[in-house]
Amino acid sequence: MAKSRRIAKLTAYLRPHWREATLGIIALLSVNGLGVYIPLLIRNCVDKLSTNFSLNEVLYYVVQIVLLSSAMLLIRMASRIWLFGVGRQVEFDLKQRIFQHLLQLEPSYFATNTIGDLISRATSDVDNIRRLLGFAVLSLANTLFAYTLTLPVMLALSVNLTLAALAVYPVMFFLVHLFSNRLRQEQAVVQEQLSEISELIQEDISGIALIKIYAQEENERRAFAKKNQQLLAANLQLAKSRNTLFPLIGGLANLSSLVIIWLGATQISSGTLAVGDFLALLIYVERLVFPTALLGFTITAYQRGEVSIDRLESIFSVTPKIKDAADVIHLPRDEVKGELTAKNLSYTYPTASTPALENVNFTIFPGEIVAIVGAIGSGKTTLANALPRLLDIEPGQLFLDGCDITKIALSDLRGAIAYVPQDSFLFSTTIKNNIRYGDPLREQDDVELVAQIAQIHPEISNFPQKYETIVGERGITLSGGQRQRTALARAMLVDAPILILDDALSSVDNQTATQILNNLAGGKVRKTIIFITHQLSAAAAADRIFVIDKGRIVQIGNHLELVQQDGMYRTLWSQHQVEELLH
Repeated sequence: MAKSRRIAKLTAYLRPHWREATLGIIALLSVNGLGVYIPLLIRNCVDKLSTNFSLNEVLYYVVQIVLLSSAMLLIRMASRIWLFGVGRQVEFDLKQRIFQHLLQLEPSYFATNTIGDLISRATSDVDNIRRLLGFAVLSLANTLFAYTLTLPVMLALSVNLTLAALAVYPVMFFLVHLFSNRLRQEQAVVQEQLSEISELIQEDISGIALIKIYAQEENERRAFAKKNQQLLAANLQLAKSRNTLFPLIGGLANLSSLVIIWLGATQISSGTLAVGDFLALLIYVERLVFPTALLGFTITAYQRGEVSIDRLESIFSVTPKIKDAADVIHLPRDEVKGELTAKNLSYTYPTASTPALENVNFTIFPGEIVAIVGAIGSGKTTLANALPRLLDIEPGQLFLDGCDITKIALSDLRGAIAYVPQDSFLFSTTIKNNIRYGDPLREQDDVELVAQIAQIHPEISNFPQKYETIVGERGITLSGGQRQRTALARAMLVDAPILILDDALSSVDNQTATQILNNLAGGKVRKTIIFITHQLSAAAAADRIFVIDKGRIVQIGNHLELVQQDGMYRTLWSQHQVEELLH
C-alpha cells in the first residue's frame, strides 16, 4: 500500500473524532507557544538583574513564569487526554468494524485464513494503530510546533548560533530516512512471526486432547520453540536497528547544546551576546532536544502503524461474495411453504479442478422428508451448504417456493432454514443458552420441549446443574452424541419451515436417530426435512431418498423402490446389513 494511501486511511480513521483531535492539536500549539514565551521572560529577568536589581521586578517575573508554567502543564495534560482519547476511540471503532466485517464474510474465507492470525490483527495490529494515532500524532505535532515556533525566535536572537546549533540536524534527518524502510520491513517480519505463534497457540489449545492421545507434547514443544526462536530473532534484529538509530539521534541532538555553550561563551566574553539571550538560546535548544530525540520512538510507532494498516486493510479489502442482490426479494418466514427446487445445479470449489456438484436436478415438496445418501466426498455437504447460500452459487439454479435463492434476502432465506452441520459447534456457555442461541428470550419450557424431541432431555436432567451446565469450549464436556442432539434442539427451537441435518446424528445409535426422525415427522406443522446421513436404517424411514455419486444424483425413490433396483443404494444397503450382523 502506497504511503499516500496509508495517510488517507489514517485520515479516514480520524475523521469521526476530528473535534477531539482538533482540540488536542490546538492545546499542543498553545503549549508550544507558552514554551517559546517563557524563555523570553527568563531572558528579560536576567537582563534586569544585570543592570538594575529589584526584588519586586524579580518577583513579578517569577510569578508570571510560575503561572504560565502551571497553565502550560494543565494544557499539556488536556492535549494528551484528547489525543490519546482519539487513539482509544479509533481502537474501539476498528475492533467493531473488524468484527462486523468478519461476520459478513462467507465460511470459505475462514478456511484459508487462520483464527490465530485474525485474532492477532484484531488485537496487536489495532493496538499499533492506536499508538500511531495517539502517541505518534501527539509527538509529530509537538515536534512540528516546537520547530516552527522556536526557530524564528532563535534566529531573531542570534542567526550564527542558531545555524551552528542546527547544523547537525540534516545529518539526523538523513539517518532517519536511511533507517526508515529497514525498520518498516523488520517490523513487518515481527508482526508476521507474532501471528504465526498466535496461530500455533490457538491450534494447540484447541487440539490439546489429540496432542495427549498421540503423546506429541514434545513435538509441539519443539514446534513452539522454533516459532518462538524466530520471533525472538526478528525482535532482536528490530531492536538492533532501533538501538543503533535512536542513540545516534539523541547524541546529535545533544551536540547542538554543546555548540551553543561553546560559541555562546565566546560571544559573551567578547560582548557580542547578552547573557539573557544566551540563556534563552540554551533553553530553546534544550526544548528541541526532546522532540527530536523522541522522533526515534515516533518513527517506531509510525512503522508499526504502517505495517498494521496494511494488515488490517487486507481484511477490509475482502468484499463478501455472498450478499443481498440489488433487486432483493423479501420472504417472511410465516409465508414460506418449504418447496426446494434445483435446476442444473453445479458448483466447483475455487481450489478444485472437478465440480463438487454437477447438473443436479430435484424438487423437494413442502413437508417432505428426504434422505440424502452417498459415499464420502460425493457432494452431500456441498448441497447442504448451497441451500442456505453458505456457498456462492450462480443465480437460476436453486429455488425456494419458486424464488431464486440468490434473490431472496439472506436474513429471510436463513431464517427459513434451520441447519445442523456435521460439526456440532457449541459455545462456552450453558446448555440452555446453547439451545436457545437462535432465540435467546425463549422460556425454559420451550427449551425442554425441543430437548425432548432431540432425545437429549433425560441426559441433561441427570447433570447436577441440569440446563445450567456449562459445556466448556466447543462443548468439550459433552459426548459427541450429546453435542449433536443439543445442536439439533437448537435448530428445532427456531421452528424454521425447513430443517437440514448434515450427518448431524452420526454419533447417535440407529434406534435413537430413527426415533428423532419420527419425532420430527410427527410435529404439529410438518417441516421440510433434508436428512444427510450414512445411517441407512434411519434413511429408510424417509419419504424419498436421493443417492449422490461424484456430484450427481444417480437415484431417487423410497427405500422399497431403491432396494429393488440395481444401483448404488442397493449396494450400500447390502453393506449396511452386513455391518448390522457383525455388530
